[in-house]
Amino acid sequence: MSDDSDYKISVNVDSQYIEAESNPEANRYVFAYTVTITNKGTMGAKLISRHWIITDANNRTQEVKGKGVIGEQPYLKPGESFEYTSGTMMETPVGSMHGSYQMVANDEHHFDAIIEPFTLALPQILN
Repeated sequence: MSDDSDYKISVNVDSQYIEAESNPEANRYVFAYTVTITNKGTMGAKLISRHWIITDANNRTQEVKGKGVIGEQPYLKPGESFEYTSGTMMETPVGSMHGSYQMVANDEHHFDAIIEPFTLALPQILN
């Protein structure tokens, strides 16, 4: 019998503004985000799909759903981490993202790894 401690996935995100690919005059703000996914549970699990919700300062929302991340469906043994970098574009200099990864554990249990909200913003814009 398993319990919730078997299925603990930690998600940490670091975001940055990509000035070289942005064009503020055209309302194009590009951000990169690096995600570290760590299996803190006691059972191995595979990331099957993702669901992102991206909200800009105008409260405009984009939803992104798809298989895996960056073309991969990483399998994480207990204690292992997987890191990747991706990006998004918005029409405002500030916004946020959150969502979840859909996981399946070794025992075929399906569960979500929650991605807590994080901010996308130009440097010093929120100071």
